[in-house]
Amino acid sequence: MTEKQIEFGEAWVYESIVAALPGIDLSRPVAITIQLGFFEVGILLAAWYYDLWSAVIPGTAAILVAAIGSVEMLRISTLVRGQAMPETYRRLLFGSGVEVVLSVLAFVAIVTHLFVFDDQRLITRLMGPQPPIAIVYLLLLILWDVCYRIGTGWWTSVTALWRSWRYYTQFDARTARALRRADVENVTFGALQLLLLPFLPQQPVLATALVSHVAAVGVVTGASILLLTRRIVEVEDTSSI
Repeated sequence: MTEKQIEFGEAWVYESIVAALPGIDLSRPVAITIQLGFFEVGILLAAWYYDLWSAVIPGTAAILVAAIGSVEMLRISTLVRGQAMPETYRRLLFGSGVEVVLSVLAFVAIVTHLFVFDDQRLITRLMGPQPPIAIVYLLLLILWDVCYRIGTGWWTSVTALWRSWRYYTQFDARTARALRRADVENVTFGALQLLLLPFLPQQPVLATALVSHVAAVGVVTGASILLLTRRIVEVEDTSSI
Protein backbone atom coordinates (compact mmCIF):
# COMPACT_ATOMS: atom_id res chain seq x y z
CA MET A 1 0.00 0.00 0.00
CA THR A 2 1.47 3.35 -0.97
CA GLU A 3 1.36 6.55 1.03
CA LYS A 4 -1.52 7.85 -1.09
CA GLN A 5 -3.60 4.70 -0.51
CA ILE A 6 -3.58 4.83 3.28
CA GLU A 7 -7.18 5.01 4.49
CA PHE A 8 -8.58 6.29 7.77
CA GLY A 9 -9.18 3.41 10.15
CA GLU A 10 -6.11 1.69 8.76
CA ALA A 11 -3.54 4.21 9.92
CA TRP A 12 -2.02 5.43 13.15
CA VAL A 13 -3.47 8.68 14.47
CA TYR A 14 -0.21 10.47 13.58
CA GLU A 15 -0.53 9.39 9.94
CA SER A 16 -4.21 10.29 9.81
CA ILE A 17 -3.57 13.82 11.10
CA VAL A 18 -0.87 14.48 8.51
CA ALA A 19 -3.06 13.12 5.72
CA ALA A 20 -6.15 15.04 6.88
CA LEU A 21 -4.69 18.57 6.74
CA PRO A 22 -7.04 20.41 4.34
CA GLY A 23 -5.47 21.65 1.14
CA ILE A 24 -2.01 20.44 2.18
CA ASP A 25 -0.20 17.48 0.68
CA LEU A 26 3.01 16.94 2.60
CA SER A 27 5.55 14.25 1.93
CA ARG A 28 6.71 12.29 4.95
CA PRO A 29 10.19 13.92 5.13
CA VAL A 30 8.66 17.41 4.89
CA ALA A 31 6.09 16.66 7.61
CA ILE A 32 8.81 15.42 9.98
CA THR A 33 11.04 18.41 9.19
CA ILE A 34 8.17 20.80 9.97
CA GLN A 35 7.50 18.95 13.22
CA LEU A 36 11.16 19.16 14.23
CA GLY A 37 11.54 22.79 13.16
CA PHE A 38 8.31 23.98 14.81
CA PHE A 39 9.22 22.64 18.23
CA GLU A 40 12.89 23.60 18.04
CA VAL A 41 12.13 27.19 17.01
CA GLY A 42 9.58 27.37 19.81
CA ILE A 43 12.17 26.20 22.35
CA LEU A 44 14.81 28.67 21.14
CA LEU A 45 12.40 31.62 21.06
CA ALA A 46 11.12 30.83 24.53
CA ALA A 47 14.66 30.40 25.88
CA TRP A 48 15.66 33.76 24.38
CA TYR A 49 12.57 35.64 25.54
CA TYR A 50 12.56 34.28 29.10
CA ASP A 51 16.33 33.81 29.38
CA LEU A 52 15.94 30.12 30.13
CA TRP A 53 18.78 28.63 28.12
CA SER A 54 19.10 25.76 30.59
CA ALA A 55 15.97 24.24 29.06
CA VAL A 56 17.29 24.20 25.47
CA ILE A 57 19.44 21.06 25.57
CA PRO A 58 16.91 18.76 27.35
CA GLY A 59 14.10 20.23 25.26
CA THR A 60 16.04 19.60 22.06
CA ALA A 61 16.77 16.03 23.15
CA ALA A 62 13.04 15.39 23.70
CA ILE A 63 12.20 16.95 20.32
CA LEU A 64 14.82 14.80 18.64
CA VAL A 65 13.42 11.64 20.27
CA ALA A 66 9.91 12.54 19.07
CA ALA A 67 11.15 13.25 15.54
CA ILE A 68 13.07 9.96 15.41
CA GLY A 69 9.91 8.29 16.64
CA SER A 70 8.00 9.74 13.68
CA VAL A 71 10.62 8.38 11.29
CA GLU A 72 10.52 4.94 12.90
CA MET A 73 6.71 4.83 12.88
CA LEU A 74 6.64 5.56 9.17
CA ARG A 75 9.39 3.04 8.44
CA ILE A 76 7.56 0.34 10.41
CA SER A 77 4.24 1.09 8.70
CA THR A 78 5.90 0.96 5.26
CA LEU A 79 7.51 -2.41 6.00
CA VAL A 80 4.26 -3.89 7.34
CA ARG A 81 2.04 -2.53 4.55
CA GLY A 82 4.51 -3.77 1.96
CA GLN A 83 3.65 -7.38 2.86
CA ALA A 84 0.53 -9.49 2.49
CA MET A 85 -0.56 -9.26 6.11
CA PRO A 86 -3.64 -10.79 7.75
CA GLU A 87 -6.34 -8.13 7.91
CA THR A 88 -6.87 -8.74 11.62
CA TYR A 89 -3.28 -7.81 12.40
CA ARG A 90 -3.32 -4.72 10.17
CA ARG A 91 -6.46 -3.35 11.77
CA LEU A 92 -5.27 -4.22 15.25
CA LEU A 93 -1.96 -2.42 14.74
CA PHE A 94 -3.10 0.66 12.83
CA GLY A 95 -6.82 1.09 13.31
CA SER A 96 -7.58 0.11 16.90
CA GLY A 97 -6.43 3.36 18.51
CA VAL A 98 -4.98 1.44 21.45
CA GLU A 99 -1.66 3.25 21.02
CA VAL A 100 -3.49 6.51 21.88
CA VAL A 101 -4.91 5.00 25.06
CA LEU A 102 -1.47 3.81 26.13
CA SER A 103 -0.03 7.24 25.27
CA VAL A 104 -2.63 9.01 27.41
CA LEU A 105 -1.82 6.72 30.34
CA ALA A 106 1.90 7.46 29.98
CA PHE A 107 1.29 11.20 29.66
CA VAL A 108 -0.99 11.40 32.70
CA ALA A 109 1.53 9.38 34.73
CA ILE A 110 4.39 11.73 33.80
CA VAL A 111 2.35 14.88 34.49
CA THR A 112 1.24 13.48 37.84
CA HIS A 113 4.83 12.67 38.72
CA LEU A 114 6.17 16.10 37.69
CA PHE A 115 3.55 18.23 39.41
CA VAL A 116 2.52 16.10 42.41
CA PHE A 117 4.95 13.33 43.34
CA ASP A 118 8.11 15.25 42.38
CA ASP A 119 6.61 18.58 43.53
CA GLN A 120 7.96 20.32 40.39
CA ARG A 121 11.62 19.79 41.35
CA LEU A 122 12.63 18.79 37.82
CA ILE A 123 10.67 21.68 36.32
CA THR A 124 12.24 24.09 38.80
CA ARG A 125 15.73 22.84 38.01
CA LEU A 126 15.20 23.34 34.28
CA MET A 127 13.02 26.47 34.22
CA GLY A 128 13.29 28.19 37.57
CA PRO A 129 10.90 28.40 40.55
CA GLN A 130 8.22 30.27 38.61
CA PRO A 131 8.25 28.90 35.03
CA PRO A 132 6.32 31.01 32.50
CA ILE A 133 2.98 29.64 31.36
CA ALA A 134 4.10 29.61 27.72
CA ILE A 135 7.13 27.46 28.60
CA VAL A 136 5.03 25.00 30.59
CA TYR A 137 2.57 24.77 27.70
CA LEU A 138 5.38 24.01 25.25
CA LEU A 139 6.88 21.50 27.69
CA LEU A 140 3.61 19.59 27.99
CA LEU A 141 3.14 19.62 24.22
CA ILE A 142 6.58 18.11 23.66
CA LEU A 143 6.00 15.60 26.46
CA TRP A 144 2.78 14.49 24.79
CA ASP A 145 4.62 14.05 21.49
CA VAL A 146 7.19 11.82 23.22
CA CYS A 147 4.50 9.89 25.12
CA TYR A 148 2.58 9.20 21.93
CA ARG A 149 5.68 7.60 20.41
CA ILE A 150 6.18 5.60 23.62
CA GLY A 151 2.58 4.37 23.51
CA THR A 152 2.96 3.42 19.85
CA GLY A 153 6.15 1.53 20.69
CA TRP A 154 4.33 -0.45 23.39
CA TRP A 155 1.45 -1.37 21.11
CA THR A 156 3.73 -2.23 18.20
CA SER A 157 5.67 -4.58 20.48
CA VAL A 158 2.58 -6.38 21.80
CA THR A 159 0.97 -6.78 18.37
CA ALA A 160 4.30 -7.89 16.87
CA LEU A 161 4.65 -10.77 19.33
CA TRP A 162 1.00 -11.76 18.88
CA ARG A 163 1.35 -11.62 15.08
CA SER A 164 4.57 -13.66 14.99
CA TRP A 165 3.03 -16.34 17.22
CA ARG A 166 -0.50 -16.38 15.74
CA TYR A 167 0.47 -16.40 12.06
CA TYR A 168 3.83 -18.11 12.40
CA THR A 169 3.24 -20.81 9.77
CA GLN A 170 1.78 -18.38 7.21
CA PHE A 171 4.94 -16.34 6.64
CA ASP A 172 7.35 -17.07 3.84
CA ALA A 173 11.01 -16.11 4.23
CA ARG A 174 10.60 -12.74 2.47
CA THR A 175 7.67 -11.68 4.64
CA ALA A 176 9.37 -12.88 7.82
CA ARG A 177 12.50 -10.87 6.98
CA ALA A 178 10.48 -7.69 6.37
CA LEU A 179 8.59 -8.10 9.65
CA ARG A 180 11.80 -8.85 11.50
CA ARG A 181 13.26 -5.63 10.14
CA ALA A 182 10.17 -3.75 11.32
CA ASP A 183 10.62 -5.25 14.78
CA VAL A 184 14.30 -4.23 14.81
CA GLU A 185 13.21 -0.67 13.98
CA ASN A 186 10.92 -0.68 17.01
CA VAL A 187 13.66 -1.97 19.32
CA THR A 188 16.07 0.62 17.91
CA PHE A 189 13.67 3.46 18.62
CA GLY A 190 13.16 2.18 22.16
CA ALA A 191 16.91 2.21 22.73
CA LEU A 192 17.23 5.72 21.31
CA GLN A 193 14.85 6.98 23.99
CA LEU A 194 17.71 6.45 26.43
CA LEU A 195 19.02 9.78 25.07
CA LEU A 196 16.73 11.31 27.71
CA LEU A 197 18.39 9.43 30.58
CA PRO A 198 21.28 11.93 31.15
CA PHE A 199 18.70 14.63 31.95
CA LEU A 200 17.27 12.60 34.85
CA PRO A 201 20.24 12.43 37.26
CA GLN A 202 18.11 13.25 40.31
CA GLN A 203 14.94 11.55 39.10
CA PRO A 204 15.20 7.87 40.11
CA VAL A 205 11.51 7.17 39.45
CA LEU A 206 11.53 8.60 35.91
CA ALA A 207 14.92 7.07 35.15
CA THR A 208 13.78 3.63 36.33
CA ALA A 209 10.53 3.94 34.36
CA LEU A 210 12.43 4.89 31.21
CA VAL A 211 14.94 2.03 31.47
CA SER A 212 12.17 -0.45 32.34
CA HIS A 213 10.12 0.71 29.35
CA VAL A 214 13.06 0.28 26.96
CA ALA A 215 13.86 -3.14 28.44
CA ALA A 216 10.23 -4.30 28.16
CA VAL A 217 10.01 -3.24 24.51
CA GLY A 218 13.29 -5.03 23.85
CA VAL A 219 12.19 -8.27 25.53
CA VAL A 220 8.71 -8.45 23.96
CA THR A 221 9.82 -7.43 20.49
CA GLY A 222 12.93 -9.57 20.84
CA ALA A 223 10.69 -12.62 21.34
CA SER A 224 8.94 -11.75 18.07
CA ILE A 225 12.30 -11.41 16.32
CA LEU A 226 13.35 -14.85 17.55
CA LEU A 227 10.14 -16.41 16.25
CA LEU A 228 10.58 -14.77 12.85
CA THR A 229 14.23 -15.82 12.67
CA ARG A 230 13.23 -19.39 13.47
CA ARG A 231 10.58 -19.24 10.73
CA ILE A 232 13.14 -18.00 8.19
CA VAL A 233 15.47 -20.88 9.02
CA GLU A 234 12.63 -23.41 8.73
CA VAL A 235 11.51 -22.12 5.33
CA GLU A 236 15.06 -21.99 3.96
CA ASP A 237 15.83 -25.49 5.24
CA THR A 238 12.65 -26.83 3.61
CA SER A 239 13.38 -25.14 0.27
CA SER A 240 16.94 -26.50 0.21
CA ILE A 241 15.81 -30.12 0.45
